[in-house]
Amino acid sequence: MERIYFDNAATTALDKAVLDTMLPYMTEKFGNPSSIYSYGRESRLGIENARKTVAKILGAHPGEIFFTSGGTESSNTAIAAAIRDLGCRHIISSPIEHHATLHTVEHAGHKEDVKVSWVKLLPDGHVDMDDLRALLAGSKERSLVSLMHANNEIGNLLDLHAVGNLCKEYDAIFHSDTVQTVGHYPFDLRNTPVHFINGAGHKFHGPKGVGILYINENVKITPYIQGGSQERNMRAGTENLYGIVGFAKALELATEHFEEHSSYINGVRLYMAEQLQKHIPGVSFNGDLYGRSLYTVLNVSFPKSEKSEMLLFNLDINGICASGGSACTSGADAGSHVIRAINNDPNRVAVRFSFSRHNTKEEVDKVVEKLKELI
Repeated sequence: MERIYFDNAATTALDKAVLDTMLPYMTEKFGNPSSIYSYGRESRLGIENARKTVAKILGAHPGEIFFTSGGTESSNTAIAAAIRDLGCRHIISSPIEHHATLHTVEHAGHKEDVKVSWVKLLPDGHVDMDDLRALLAGSKERSLVSLMHANNEIGNLLDLHAVGNLCKEYDAIFHSDTVQTVGHYPFDLRNTPVHFINGAGHKFHGPKGVGILYINENVKITPYIQGGSQERNMRAGTENLYGIVGFAKALELATEHFEEHSSYINGVRLYMAEQLQKHIPGVSFNGDLYGRSLYTVLNVSFPKSEKSEMLLFNLDINGICASGGSACTSGADAGSHVIRAINNDPNRVAVRFSFSRHNTKEEVDKVVEKLKELI
């Protein structure tokens, strides 16, 4: 059976050129980067060259880039550091963050004697900037604002500069989960008012198990993981050498082809929206599809029926990979916390389709045909 993969916001296929770049560091240049002999020095050079590549692409200094195990570790590190080292006793976040942020913020609220505020959302899922300003203005203690750049379920894009400038006005720390946008959009961090951002290689055809945390050079924090002196004493543990090299290569390729790939992927996404509207009665879209929206994500709301309640299961049986929300919430399906926060209609079923450069309009046609049978 042919498989159609429309869940690229969860993870993407590893690029062959990325694998080719990684392989020598698995089989030949495998020395421990902390060792002083030639094998070790060769590995260290691979990591530092990767750091310079990532920093250059993101418009940062190499000293501001730290390699981690992925987006979750990076978000945890940033939030914990803001509380522990930067004097933040008030966290402002949103109810539609990824669970890597949401659960960390909730944990801090319960365990760290930190006040937590949830910013209001507009009907289309965007952050209510007036409410954010009111929360910052009313805070008696230093705040941490943790808001994602692009929502992984509905695709809404945050205005980083608008939020960052607001944080500057109130001397707040700003962390943005940019896992869905690093590798998908150009960044200029030297000119972006943000203290922390994070990325994960597997979201843009790089390897799993490797990510980055950007820490603005004006911010001084202590390590989240204790142990050795790796990552300039900031992140203990032997480095994921081939993952780091792969991350840099994937980011390089994504940046090089950004215009071409983003235009193509958005074309596939909008084509699917158009075809669904044409062929599926009562279909609607969650988020700001035709406004500030991530070009890889389409969140579709179908009328609830006996058939559509089993939609994800039936799509899977037919070789179509899509999701009802974040791939990190496996097990019993309690529904999407994002959809509940913006459009809690029990008569609708939400499905996220997300795309990469490997998807085609022909695949869209096949999926829409199958949906006509399944709805």
